[in-house]
Amino acid sequence: MADGIDDTSWVTDLETALVESCDFGTIRNICKCRTVPEHLRAEVWQICLNVQNKGDALSAFDGLYDLDEQGSIREDCRALVDKLGNEEEDKVSIVSDLESIITFFSKSRNEKYSTDNGWLEVIQPLLALKLTRTQLYNCFYSIVNKYIPRDCVKGGKPFHLFRLLLQYHDPELSSFLDTKRILPDVYCHSWFRSLFSAPCDLQVIQVMWDVYFQHGDQFLTFFMALVILVNARDQILTGELDSKQEIAEMLASFPSGLEAEDIEDFCALAQYYASRTPQSFRRDYQNPLFSNSLMSEKEGEDLQVSQALCLPVAVGELLQNNNQSGVDGVRYFVVDCRPADQYNNGHLSTAFHLDANLMLQNPKEFSTAVQALLASKQQSIISGSVAGGEHLCFMGSGREEEDQYVHMVIANFLQKHHQYVSFAKGGYQSLHELLKDRLSESLSSHSPKHCIVCNPDAAHNSSDLENGEDFHRPGKEEENGESFFGKLTSTMKSKSAVMKQKLTDYIKNEHQTQESRHVSNTDRVGKRYRNMANVFSIGDDDDGEDTMGNSDDDERKEVVNIEVWLKKPDIKYACKCQEVIGNGYMFPSHLLVTDTHLYVLREIPTRKDMAHIQARRALGSVVKITSKKKHPDFVTFKYGSVEGENIQVTDIDRFLLPKATEATKIIKQQIIKVLDALDS
Repeated sequence: MADGIDDTSWVTDLETALVESCDFGTIRNICKCRTVPEHLRAEVWQICLNVQNKGDALSAFDGLYDLDEQGSIREDCRALVDKLGNEEEDKVSIVSDLESIITFFSKSRNEKYSTDNGWLEVIQPLLALKLTRTQLYNCFYSIVNKYIPRDCVKGGKPFHLFRLLLQYHDPELSSFLDTKRILPDVYCHSWFRSLFSAPCDLQVIQVMWDVYFQHGDQFLTFFMALVILVNARDQILTGELDSKQEIAEMLASFPSGLEAEDIEDFCALAQYYASRTPQSFRRDYQNPLFSNSLMSEKEGEDLQVSQALCLPVAVGELLQNNNQSGVDGVRYFVVDCRPADQYNNGHLSTAFHLDANLMLQNPKEFSTAVQALLASKQQSIISGSVAGGEHLCFMGSGREEEDQYVHMVIANFLQKHHQYVSFAKGGYQSLHELLKDRLSESLSSHSPKHCIVCNPDAAHNSSDLENGEDFHRPGKEEENGESFFGKLTSTMKSKSAVMKQKLTDYIKNEHQTQESRHVSNTDRVGKRYRNMANVFSIGDDDDGEDTMGNSDDDERKEVVNIEVWLKKPDIKYACKCQEVIGNGYMFPSHLLVTDTHLYVLREIPTRKDMAHIQARRALGSVVKITSKKKHPDFVTFKYGSVEGENIQVTDIDRFLLPKATEATKIIKQQIIKVLDALDS
């Protein structure tokens, strides 16, 4: 009996507090995220939403029902009221109030109404509270303004953020959905637009919103969605459904299985996941998702970069969390991926060094280093070391021309389904800036003379982007006997805007789309490379135009037998290689060259000796071949057309070629034959 009194005594405290006009903090302290009694819910919600005793915003309504979508608004309001089962004499009044609220809200916010935008679903639980029209509008406005993310459209920021969170906590499940091409906007659009009101029963939503409004966390909805998917992962991964539509429909229906008695534990679990997630994303996404103010240009750029591979972590959070020993939550194992000469001239004392260049220079040594990294990480956790943490945070230099290799390392970890993968935003440059007043105490082996931030000139000496050797389509004088190879030239660094566009390709297994037309050998594409320097260059891969990837729709690709193709009589050259796509993933492939075409056969892991024809490139469409001087095996082929001095790149292939010099020489010779035939 005593336990029963203890369990309900807080209700009396809540009733007393409400009579005394308490504030939100008092509500939280008394309720402790528990279900609110039905007779107190209306008052508690208004306090939590900070709209109690607010004025009548609807008094500013002009009374004109003249929106283009007015007919749709009226019809949807009627449908909702009919579903509620009110008395006939009440229906007309309720429909009128709803139409006024939706119309005024649409006009005041300059947002167009659509049936699936979630507004009426948000209002529906509020109708059960028997609020006045003013109270109803104020609560509705507060919920939409505070808790419904902006940009809930196909490909919008909320869905991209959710995918990053899912990838962080369950990379295998995220990869599976990516493989099926099922992005979050396909199945959780209604969850976010209605704060789960659309798929859940009224009783469930009332309890859920009781807890949700007490938390007051705008991002909690993302972690609630995460809990739903993670709890259903076995059903998703081992289910018998194959089609994208069937799986998406199953995912969308999951919240409907929630019961009211599950909600408190459900929300507590969502909070647990939130506490096990880097917090930097909240600052990055706060304005874009929950503010009416426009983002600054820098904020927009930062958000775009953060969409690249995985969740970003501000270096300030990285340092703060790892300096708080014994604190629950996120603790990081920092992986410094800069070249050895940069690491040796300044680094965090707790960072594990993994040179990203090893991935290309010496894959076996890289694999050994990764095993050492994982063993060191586990040992540091067991020993309680200050360097220990379950969460892997990769750090680059902060210079994107080098950090593209760090991205490849991160992609490698994600492809192998490592959990809790993030990157340090801004890399070593941001770390250096944060610690600038105490560099000698905070960084190990810091050398101002050789540190790339203290002494930018030192960066040029250690930079990976050194000049390479160029070759180009020979002019007449070269055909008469002059050297085919030109002088060493400097090439452009990766363009920032192009890199940001490149990073919008999500970490999927291999899914991109290609809309650009392949160029045929018979196409006449302007003046062909006569007397043009640097058309073909074995030099720096400079342009970074990695946005035009291959089409990766395997369902449409031709499947062939590798051995049969290798024995074809028209094959002039063939070699085994690794195809590298824009997000850094690598796939075992074969590069084949005929008199007129270059073929890329990507091996099918589940079918021995079989491959997809990943690309079929006309040799006449090759406009540039580049490689890194320090990584000559990493070769980029660019395709397109040439008009005067302008090169229009339409497609790009990247490969790790074991015999790059031999391969490019043969391909170059075949290209020249094709071009000579066209020019004759």
